[in-house]
Amino acid sequence: MSTEALEILHSHRSIRKFLDKEIDNETRQQLLQSARMASSSNHLQCVSIIRVTDKAMRQQLMQYCSNQEYVYTAPEFWVFCVDFAKHAEICPEAQLDWAEVLLIGAVDTGIMAQNVLASAELLGLGGVYIGSLRNEMEKVGELLQLPKHTLPIVGMCLGYPNQNPPLKPRLPAELMFFENHYQTLDQDKLAQFDQVTADYYQARSNIDNNWSKNVAKALNKPVRPAVLSYLQKQGFVKK
Repeated sequence: MSTEALEILHSHRSIRKFLDKEIDNETRQQLLQSARMASSSNHLQCVSIIRVTDKAMRQQLMQYCSNQEYVYTAPEFWVFCVDFAKHAEICPEAQLDWAEVLLIGAVDTGIMAQNVLASAELLGLGGVYIGSLRNEMEKVGELLQLPKHTLPIVGMCLGYPNQNPPLKPRLPAELMFFENHYQTLDQDKLAQFDQVTADYYQARSNIDNNWSKNVAKALNKPVRPAVLSYLQKQGFVKK
């Protein structure tokens, strides 16, 4: 891989504002090929993508996704889905209700989605993951007419960037890359990283925030409590 390509991957940032410029079919097919060639556990290939072009559907999805306007306005919006429906058709006795099956599907979905986003950036595009798709997971599934044994995991907006946001700080290697054994949290390095992220949030949005506060904000409350019942309704995580 060229140094230029590495620089692009190392400077990843989420893009939420896009030029009024469509992605041509040739470029879209290149992204699709990157998706198709993603690694897959046991060659199960248990991911499907739904490209949403219908404006009314995009409007509805925007409402389901915390009214994030770019879900509607981005040139492309793709939904990455765990898909074991085809496997159930091929093998009706398939035991798809084990927790490990969903883990396989979720991991494969993440790998495929990242293949697409990385390829998009290498092609001069930008994008952003839409995890808020899971705020109304069941309604999204109904809108997309997803059958049993499928799940909408994450959305992705794609287009040509119309912004150049600052690079968001990432955890230092010492807090996430270990040799041989897991290392407990280094409080000094955490404090240093909290200061780095505090400076970032202050400069970007003039808000009082850091990484530790962000963690607490995200996790010190019920996290999408309706998800489990929908997973089970779709035939997953029953044992």
